Amino acid sequence: MLALNYALAGLGLGAIAALSGVGILLTYRATGVFNVAHGAIAMIAAYLFWQLTDQWGVPVWIAAALVLLVFAPGLGIALERVVFRPLHRRSATAAESLVATIGLLVLLVGIAYVVWGAQARHPASLFSQRVLHPGSLTVHLDSVADLAVVVVGTLLLGLALRLTPLGTQIRAVVDRRDLAQLSGVDADRVAAVGWVIGCVFAALTGILIASQISLDPFGLTLVVLETFAMPVIAGLTSIPVAIGAGIALGLGQSQMNLWAPSNAQLLSVWNALHANLPIVMLLVALLVRSRLAEAGGDAGSAVTFARRRATEPSVRRMAAQYAVAAVAMLVPLTFGDVALRQAQQIPALAIIFISIVAVTGYSGQISLGQAGYAGLGALFFGKVSTSTPQLVALLVAVLAAGIVGFLTGYPAIRRRGLFLALTTFAVGAFVSRFVFSQPSFTDNVNVQRPSLFGLSLRGDHAFYLFELSMLAIAFLVMFNLRNGALGRSLVAIRDSEEGASSVGVDVRVLKVLIFTVSAMLAGLGGALLVQQGQSFEATTFDPLAASLPWFAVVVVFGADSAAAAVVGAAFIVLVNGLTGQDNAYLIPVGLLAAFLGRLPGGAAELGRLLAEWLTTPTALLRRYQAAVPPPPPAPVLSARGRAALDRVRSLREARQQEATPS
Repeated sequence: MLALNYALAGLGLGAIAALSGVGILLTYRATGVFNVAHGAIAMIAAYLFWQLTDQWGVPVWIAAALVLLVFAPGLGIALERVVFRPLHRRSATAAESLVATIGLLVLLVGIAYVVWGAQARHPASLFSQRVLHPGSLTVHLDSVADLAVVVVGTLLLGLALRLTPLGTQIRAVVDRRDLAQLSGVDADRVAAVGWVIGCVFAALTGILIASQISLDPFGLTLVVLETFAMPVIAGLTSIPVAIGAGIALGLGQSQMNLWAPSNAQLLSVWNALHANLPIVMLLVALLVRSRLAEAGGDAGSAVTFARRRATEPSVRRMAAQYAVAAVAMLVPLTFGDVALRQAQQIPALAIIFISIVAVTGYSGQISLGQAGYAGLGALFFGKVSTSTPQLVALLVAVLAAGIVGFLTGYPAIRRRGLFLALTTFAVGAFVSRFVFSQPSFTDNVNVQRPSLFGLSLRGDHAFYLFELSMLAIAFLVMFNLRNGALGRSLVAIRDSEEGASSVGVDVRVLKVLIFTVSAMLAGLGGALLVQQGQSFEATTFDPLAASLPWFAVVVVFGADSAAAAVVGAAFIVLVNGLTGQDNAYLIPVGLLAAFLGRLPGGAAELGRLLAEWLTTPTALLRRYQAAVPPPPPAPVLSARGRAALDRVRSLREARQQEATPS
């Protein structure tokens, strides 16, 4: 009977997880976009519901109706029209749409953080929280209501999609948008309906789950992100399987409460597994599956985030750019102690961002787990530096992160696009939850700055110079990756893996190599970052607070440019320093990433256009004219066609004369 009571208690969270998974799945099947921002939309809706009920005194059901029937549909229509329609019209890949959703997530989290702060909130429950005791059972009415909402709502929606023309149109648009439009389907309207449905499901998820956990910008968003396991288990195709996976998750977590190992260490692992069961399910599902049913097939899932220039810049121009950058990086040495300590974050973050440039900009592989590699480098450095020289500990940290990157590179051999992005996100989340958040790994971590040839680098100026030397090494690594046969092979993989393989490029080896090098660079940056703060904080390397925003920064400032990565790092430190808030940069970065469809190359591409305009304005005009196709020539009519056109004109003139009063 105790097991049954626990099962009934787990139905509520299981139903909410199923609801979230179905919402993600429906959005994907209707629009072809895997909405990473689903959790952020749920979080914003929950905050709005809390604002209406707790702050403005609006009755619960009226507030829920306003959020679900006004805010969520309006947000869905706005997203489709403003953010994703331009991407569809220029035939952007699924990976580029994924980047737009990451930007949207970063933007919404930043807005919530600035407007409502990081303080935990506790919204009212949508359903009664009464507990009934029929016999020896314990029944929570809100859990039963949550389950009923999921079953009835998804059943009605599933029938509507299967039995109405809308369902056929949705499947047609997802499979081949161009052919669906040729057959008369209004693809934009279908996509708008899909976004409305997805946003309503996300808002309902946020309202239901916020009453059971504390509401804060990062916590609730990450909880909903963990429900990625449901659509992945369903193969991005089956709604019933997604619902079953959500219910199984809730029942599994509830039944784990009945089992508790007596050993203290095993109990710690068991508790971590119980709290993070969705992450484990997501990672296992991604590793077991050989492929996901990506919209439109796998073709084009690798993405180029920048428009390549027709000619490389001259040596003189490159020398001038790097000279200016070197002078700018030396300027913080003139700052005071407080400003210099903040500036010390720039080289460390820049090296981490350069690692993203290596794996994403140079080879076209989306990695959303770089914070995991950086955190491993930081943690290994802190652990080893207590018993060995700090420079040796730094080398150990880089090698340890590289080994993890090497192991991650093997699953990446047969994954790309959305599949690879979800896998790297799951790996990063797994490392964050089972390593960084476990006291057994993070206790007694003593971080000290290194000494070089007997010279202490613990002073702020000396340590900053040491960081700049490590940044120079990172640039040297990137230069060797970019140039020569290796660079051409990586660019070939980025443009087309099949094409690169057909000309003799060993795609498998190069994928493993680039993931290993990228992880080593991230580990180096993480070790420097933890030395800058002189303490290890698990939240610094959280997948939501770090991996996704860092990826958005790199894409916004130019994913194919190591110099742009340094600019992005400086931008974060500058904005946070001027505003006095650690996450103030999320709003401008998220806004730019969400609208990346209008400038695919990001800020780096904008800088190139401005440089071209300042140096050779006519070249920029010729480039624009070349990009605009000429108008089609006027049709040439035959003699019969001209005669028919003349008859139509004469009949039209006769009717106009008859209709004109005398």
